[in-house]
Amino acid sequence: MKPNIFATLALRPQDQLEAWREWYSSVFEVTPKDPIGHGFPGETRIWNLGGSLMSRTIAPPGRVLRTSSHLRRDPADHWVISYSVRGGFLAKAADTELEVPVRVPFLWSLRQELSYAVTHVDWVQIFLARDAFRDIAPLLDAACGSVLDTPLGQLLGDYMIALKCRLPDMTETDFSRVTKALGAMVAAAAAPSAERTAVAKPQIDLSRKERVRRAVRRHLRTPTLKPEALSRLVGMSRSNLYRLLEKEGGVARYIQHQRLLEAQAVLSDPATTRSISAIAEDLCFADASSFSRTFKREFGYSPSEARSAALAGLMPPAAPKSRLLSDRTDFGELLRGF
Repeated sequence: MKPNIFATLALRPQDQLEAWREWYSSVFEVTPKDPIGHGFPGETRIWNLGGSLMSRTIAPPGRVLRTSSHLRRDPADHWVISYSVRGGFLAKAADTELEVPVRVPFLWSLRQELSYAVTHVDWVQIFLARDAFRDIAPLLDAACGSVLDTPLGQLLGDYMIALKCRLPDMTETDFSRVTKALGAMVAAAAAPSAERTAVAKPQIDLSRKERVRRAVRRHLRTPTLKPEALSRLVGMSRSNLYRLLEKEGGVARYIQHQRLLEAQAVLSDPATTRSISAIAEDLCFADASSFSRTFKREFGYSPSEARSAALAGLMPPAAPKSRLLSDRTDFGELLRGF
């Protein structure tokens, strides 16, 4: 699945803010923190999943408002889960101010007035259509305006990131399954119970795997990254960690696979000048020979063959760029379209 993209990067700096404001104008009002003369280079990517919409937005800091005039002009009432990847934000609804920490989901609804004061606009949001999630509507309405800073809430954030990473491989045939899985995970986070947690177990496991993946990626070049260390990093017992990664071949095998993927990425970059032995050492392999054997067993070709192919321009081409939104499309039209 390819996202729709709206970006101001190609515009003149003096035109960027106005374009961004106009695109969001039917749903939000955007006020930048910095003077207009600095430009407003922003980009948002949007995936329509049928009953839900997922977006990833990176833009300069500022304030985002949904006012009473927006509610009158565009009475969309979808629920929204906002998850800041970098930097927390201050949310204000009615007379209540809430400080939302980084990497903690915030649940709210488009049918309410709201303002965000954002120091870093780098977030993932999911918009949930009421018709698609009507079976859990009472739970979501009761939890509206909540910062989901609980273990299950944090796992919901991890699940959102894991889902975003898998979107390129999805098709329309996956939409009903995604809606069901997303509903189970959101219900478990918004209104925890033993029954809802059991229903959401596959999604919870996926969230935990995303947490493990991020921890491993951060410490790929740490020689002491072993199963014991990883269990401490992710706050999980060794037995639970082994059960989680059993289908991946075990914990040590999973760590090795992630290191091999990184080695493959480095070797596939024609600008890389480091020797194969230096790359192997950097990624904590015992020596170049064992690294080469393991690499070939994993991918079916040797590190030197990977490097030679990259230098010859023979590696698989990058996926085609997603199409840009047409000039006549705005954020409000996308919200009304699912």
